[in-house]
Amino acid sequence: MKYSKHILGVAIALASVQAAAMTDGELKSITEQRLLGDRTGACFAVAVIEETVSRAYVCADPNDLNRISPKTAFEIGSVTKTMTSALLADLILQGKASLEDPITAYLPKGTVVPDFEGKPILIKHLVTHTSGLPVVPDFGSVPNMENPYAKVDEASLMKTLASAKLQRAPGSQFEYSNYAMMLLTSMIAKRANTDFESLLRAKLFSPTGMGTAYINQKPDGIKAAQGHTPNGKSTPAWTFQTNAAGVGGVRATLDDMVNYVQAELGKTQSAISPALKLTQEQIKTDANNKMAMNWMLAPLDAHQVHVHEGGTGGFSAFTLFDLEKQRGVVILSDTALTSVGGLGSLGNHLLDKRLPLGKARKAKQPDAELLKALVGEYDFVPGMKMTLTSKDGRLYSQATGQAVYEMAYDSAGDFYPLEFDATIRTQKKSDGSYALLFLQSGAAFPLKKVEAGSTAKPSLQKPSAEQLQSYAGVYGLGPNFDLKVFVEKGGLMAQATGQGAFEIEQTAKDQFAAEAYGIEIHFERDGAGNVQSLKLLQAGHVTPAKKK
Repeated sequence: MKYSKHILGVAIALASVQAAAMTDGELKSITEQRLLGDRTGACFAVAVIEETVSRAYVCADPNDLNRISPKTAFEIGSVTKTMTSALLADLILQGKASLEDPITAYLPKGTVVPDFEGKPILIKHLVTHTSGLPVVPDFGSVPNMENPYAKVDEASLMKTLASAKLQRAPGSQFEYSNYAMMLLTSMIAKRANTDFESLLRAKLFSPTGMGTAYINQKPDGIKAAQGHTPNGKSTPAWTFQTNAAGVGGVRATLDDMVNYVQAELGKTQSAISPALKLTQEQIKTDANNKMAMNWMLAPLDAHQVHVHEGGTGGFSAFTLFDLEKQRGVVILSDTALTSVGGLGSLGNHLLDKRLPLGKARKAKQPDAELLKALVGEYDFVPGMKMTLTSKDGRLYSQATGQAVYEMAYDSAGDFYPLEFDATIRTQKKSDGSYALLFLQSGAAFPLKKVEAGSTAKPSLQKPSAEQLQSYAGVYGLGPNFDLKVFVEKGGLMAQATGQGAFEIEQTAKDQFAAEAYGIEIHFERDGAGNVQSLKLLQAGHVTPAKKK
C-alpha cells in the first residue's frame, strides 16, 4: 500500500533450477545472510512451501526474537487485495457478479460515477488497477497520519467517487489504486449482504485453515505484532473500517499465510478452491502489465508466477507462488520496508537461488565527496525548500520552517533521519551529478537542486505533438519486460511492465529524463530518421531496447 517505485528491472529470473526441499535450518541460514545486522532492526517470519514446509523466525538483532512467534499476527497490507479478489471470484462463480460488469451495477441508484468519453469503469478494471480512479481516497482532514485509513468509511468512499475525474479510458493504463480496492470491498460486502470480515471468515479463512487471520476481531491466543518504521522506532497499527478493509486490513500469522498459499497451489481443496483458481487467470487489458485478479504475473522460464507485496506504516509482507513448480514463498515482517527495497530480493532468491539474495543494510560513514556533492538548497514541495549541510562527516537536513535533523547513512546508499521515518535516496547520473528522492509515508518527492548564482540554461523548444508521437511505442527491455512510451496531456510518459507510469522531460535532442528517479532515456534513429530503439540509463547501467 505504498508508492510505486520507478526502478526498471526484471524481478524474476528467466530460468529455474530444481532443488531438494529446503529444511528449517537452511531457510534460517539464508534469511540470516540477508537480515543479520540490518540497520532497520526488522524481524522476519519466513516460509517456503513445497512438498514440505520450512519455517524460520529471524531478527536483525537476535536478541529481539521475543518480538515474533508462531502466535504473532502481522499486518499483511496489500496482500489482502488477493483475498478480496477471492471473494469477488466466489460471487462470479455463483452468478452474482462478472468482471465485465460496470461498477454502476453495484452502487446505489443515483451514485455519481465517472467515465471517460462514454467508456465505463468495469469490475475487471478495479482488480487490474487500470480503472483510472484516484490512488487513495480523499482523506479530508486526517487526524493521525500514522493511521491514515482509520476514518475512511463507505460515505467518504462515495464522496471521493463523486469528485473523481478520469484522465484516460479505463483499462488503458496501469496505476495502482488503493481507493479502487476500498470501493470494491464495500461493493462485495453489499452484494453478499454481509460485512466484509464475516464474509472473509466464512468463505476464505475457515475453508483454507486460516483460523487465526482477522481484520478487527482478533482471535483468542493471538498476539498482534508491534510495528516498526525502518529507523527502528515503534509505530501505531493501521486500522480500517470493516467494509473498506479489503485494501490491506488483514492480519495473519505465518501459518495462516502458509495455509493460504497451499490453497492457492491446490495442495489443499475446499469450497473456495474454484474461486482461487479463477483469481489466478490473466485478465486482458490494454495496459502495459500482466495481471490476474490482484496478482502480479512475473515471467519465470516459459511460464509465469503469481506475486504480491504488501506494506503498512509498520509492516511488510511478500507472497509468491509458482503453480508449475508447486513452490511458494511467504515473508512477514514487523517493520515497514517499502522505502528501503521491500522483501522482494529475499523472496525471489527463495524461489530461485540464482537470483541475488540482497544484503543487510548496515550503517556506515558516507564518502566525503558524496557529502560535498549533496550540500546545497533543493526545491522540495510547493512553498517549501530543503537545505542539506555537512559537518564532521555527517549530513544534516532542514526543511523550510522546521528543525535541523541529522541524517545517518547506510551501505545501500540511502540517507535517513534518526528521529523520524524518511529516506533520501541518491542515484548517480551519467554526468556525475546526483538525483535525490525524498521518501516518506508512502509518498515520493523529488529534490531538485537550486544552483546558487548559476546562469539558467536556455530552455529547449517544447516538442510538437507530432514530434512527441514519433517516440511513442513499446520497447523490449528483456523477455516479457517492456517499456511503453506514450503521449498524455501534451507530455511524454514511460511505463515499464507492471509498474506505474511516469513523466519524462526532454533534456536534449532525442534525450529525455525522469531526474528524480535517476532515469535517462536516449532515443536512437535509423538512417531515414525514424526512432527505432532507445537506451535506458539508470544506476550506472545501460539497457538497449528496440521498438517492437
